[in-house]
Amino acid sequence: MKRKILVATTNAGKIAELKAMLDSNVEWLGLADFPAIEEVVEDGQTFAENARKKATEYAKAANCWAVADDSGLVIDALGGKPGIKSARFSGAMEKDKTLLDHKNMAKVLTLLKNVPKENRTAKFVCCLCLASPKEILIEVEGEMKGLIAAEPAGENGFGYDPIFFIPELNKTAAQLTAEEKNAISHRGQAIRKLKPQLEKLLICCRHDNSWTI
Repeated sequence: MKRKILVATTNAGKIAELKAMLDSNVEWLGLADFPAIEEVVEDGQTFAENARKKATEYAKAANCWAVADDSGLVIDALGGKPGIKSARFSGAMEKDKTLLDHKNMAKVLTLLKNVPKENRTAKFVCCLCLASPKEILIEVEGEMKGLIAAEPAGENGFGYDPIFFIPELNKTAAQLTAEEKNAISHRGQAIRKLKPQLEKLLICCRHDNSWTI
């Protein structure tokens, strides 16, 4: 019997990354499998608070384990913005995710127009939380450092990837293959921290007859 775990996001890119990297003996579900569940309001002040709230509330609503992440772009020259507001930094409420991504990137590039390259330092941050309907089970965090490019480049990835330049690779995150990105990304780092803890947890649950929790 496989443990069912809800990946608490509608972002197909995030779901694909997580499933590909964890590769555990788990039946992965998405929010599309629970159409009656209302969206959890992300009103935390940090990535960790938002991830924790989403994981716990979706786990209770779906009555199964749920893993949620909150992630975003932190730009030093903008005082940490867009931060927890990364998904809607432009203020737009577009149904077309690609259009929303372009508007968010355009706002960042406009704000950094006169900022020199050496001051365009930034990082992606990802906080992951796994919860059961009763409690928080695991919390981890990862980050990836880089610079904000002068213009978008690359067709892969999603979100701010086309303007996030990684000096060591001389590429933006959107110019990386999925394998290359997973090896260094903030989400990849967080998932690699989550994986051994999840595997240990699954084994413990089987052994102590708490599989249904």
